[in-house]
Amino acid sequence: MVFRRRSAVYMLLVGALVLFLGPFAWLLDTALKAPDELRALPVHWWPHHPSLNNFRDALTQIDYFGYARNSLTIATLYAVLVTLASAWAGYGFARLNAPGKRLIFNVLLSTMMLPQILTLIPTYLLFAKLHLTNTYVPWVLWGLCGAPYLIFLFRQFFSNMPKELEEAAIIDGCGQFRIFWRIFLPQSWPVIATSLILSFSWTWGDYIAPALLLDDAHTTLAVKLAYGYVNEHGSPLGNLVAAGAVMYVVPVLALFLIVQRGFVAGVATSGLK
Repeated sequence: MVFRRRSAVYMLLVGALVLFLGPFAWLLDTALKAPDELRALPVHWWPHHPSLNNFRDALTQIDYFGYARNSLTIATLYAVLVTLASAWAGYGFARLNAPGKRLIFNVLLSTMMLPQILTLIPTYLLFAKLHLTNTYVPWVLWGLCGAPYLIFLFRQFFSNMPKELEEAAIIDGCGQFRIFWRIFLPQSWPVIATSLILSFSWTWGDYIAPALLLDDAHTTLAVKLAYGYVNEHGSPLGNLVAAGAVMYVVPVLALFLIVQRGFVAGVATSGLK
């Protein structure tokens, strides 16, 4: 009975793995095909002559590393700033007392229900009037404001920490900022890892904000992949788009593999009371 149950669980896990890896496998399959094979009928499910030339061409047809550097700069800048700002805000909601704190926290959480499309045009008009388009300042400002979901994670984690740590630090003469920086923040590595992964992947994969606020010289790889690979007639080159997209997802996968234990632990422990 136990063996059958375990076998059923393993089969479900394998099925889920195939389901999630299927799109990436198809992307890699397309990246290895020649242009003629993409138009072939009947469909070539597997490349007849796999080649890595598409990856070379994807790197040379556009300034791939230049746009990747732009994406990496924005994603890293935002991830670091939003993690620190969200941790500080989460600490305040968890450990400090102030009138209306619960109401403010509820209002903060309610902002997660606002779809991005509602704030798209006002955001652009605001940054355009401040002459901040074609710069990375918007991502700095977004990072300094924190993110509601990340604030919630830090708040839940800090709420579970023993009050004796805070009381002992106050007796030793520590202020609130020193308590946060020297005691609470070093203990929150699981949530920090979670925040870094989520915020980095949000910005690395974002298409709308860079397309709206940045010109071609400052834009990110996500935007350039959408329209950069075309032939002399302006038609998209699907095999080069696929090759560029395969290389595009590697940094996020590498980041997740490096800090996956902290990511899982952060999500698991932030909800415990």
